[in-house]
Amino acid sequence: METEAGAVPTARPRRGLVIALVLVAVAAAAFEFWPATNPAAPAAAPSKPRRTSAKVPDVIEPSDLVVRLDELKAQRPDSGPVERNPFRFQPKAPPPPPPGPPVAARPAPQPTEPVGPAPPPPIPLKFIGIARQGEGRLYAVLRDDRGVYYGAEGDVVEGRYRIHRVSKDSVDVSYVDGRGRVSLPLSGGGA
Repeated sequence: METEAGAVPTARPRRGLVIALVLVAVAAAAFEFWPATNPAAPAAAPSKPRRTSAKVPDVIEPSDLVVRLDELKAQRPDSGPVERNPFRFQPKAPPPPPPGPPVAARPAPQPTEPVGPAPPPPIPLKFIGIARQGEGRLYAVLRDDRGVYYGAEGDVVEGRYRIHRVSKDSVDVSYVDGRGRVSLPLSGGGA
């Protein structure tokens, strides 16, 4: 098989070869399991019943039969109580030991950490700059993975964060309900 420079030869079988192999397999299976219909072949003769080594007479004479009715009516010896269980193949288990003195219950261990509400997740905002409206208010420029936000002191940003203080170096931000207050330093416009 010739290939161009840099080309990788493929070793796929041809479609016709695959179809031919499938047809041969189907024909072999059909030949193996198809019933023989050759009219020239003689039909199989019915097989003779096998004879066992013990001789069974063809005809039984009534005088050969002995029925002892008196032995059937006789009392059988009593075998005693039967404790047979065909589903258990092991000896009886020993009885359980008598119960001991009561054991005093241990007090439950006390938690070492105070139990309370979980702290809020960290605030994902970054302080990337300051904007000023004329000679008035300072606006913090904040960003996260979803976008860039602007806000002055007291404003709510993205509906979740409240800006408490804006300075040239940092901005104080918390969740709207006041939890998780942090001071974000100026990080510049980089990612």
